[in-house]
Order: sequence, then C-alpha cells, then structure tokens
Amino acid sequence: MRILHTMLRVVDLQRSIDFYTQILGMTLLRQKNYPEGKFTLAFLGYGDEKQNTVLELTHNWETDQYDLGTGFGHLALEVDNVYEATDKIKQAGGTILREAGKMNAGSTIISFIEDPDGYQIELIGVKG
Repeated sequence: MRILHTMLRVVDLQRSIDFYTQILGMTLLRQKNYPEGKFTLAFLGYGDEKQNTVLELTHNWETDQYDLGTGFGHLALEVDNVYEATDKIKQAGGTILREAGKMNAGSTIISFIEDPDGYQIELIGVKG
C-alpha cells in the first residue's frame, strides 16, 4: 500500500493551479471536468503519479467558499534549504505564516506558508 494523493477543495481552480505550479514548482499532471457532477479535478505533483504522492485539487463549480475546519493540519513539503525556499516564495508573492527557523522544542528548520485558499503548508529542510 502507499499514499496516492491528498485532496483539497479550492474556490478558484486556476488560481490554485498557478500557486502550486508557479510558486511551489509542482507540475499539473492531469485535469478533468465532470459536467454531470459539476466539478473539476486537477492532480499536481513533483513527479509521475505511479511513483509519487500527489495533490488533488477539487473545484466544485457552484461553491464559492469553504470552511477549512479544525481537523485538517497542513501539507508538508521537503526542501533543500528552508530559508531560501521561504524567501523565494515571499518574493513570488506567497503568504508566509511563519518565517524559517528552528521548530518549537526542536532543532529542525521549518517555515509555514499559506496557499490561496488558506491551507497551511510546512516547509521542512532536507537536513533537518
């Protein structure tokens, strides 16, 4: 068994695709409209779905707002250098929730950013 994907519901699909591809460097792997269900699915990631876990963005055509809820925490992405990645995202117009630095009660270097719909994304350094 393996994890296939994480799904997020998004309000503006193109805005979210732009964020994940242009700011976080993912590739749009596939996208399909489901007219009978009035929704579109887009799958993005850092490699082929056969070998990598990907992100599924779901856009329900007639929904213009979601509550994030209290159960969802965040997505986590590994980066070579958290400081550089955070600065690059900031320069590209991304929202930084927590600047790069040591995690609370630990030595791992992390930062937190936010996607266009308010989902939190943790950046974790390769070397901790």
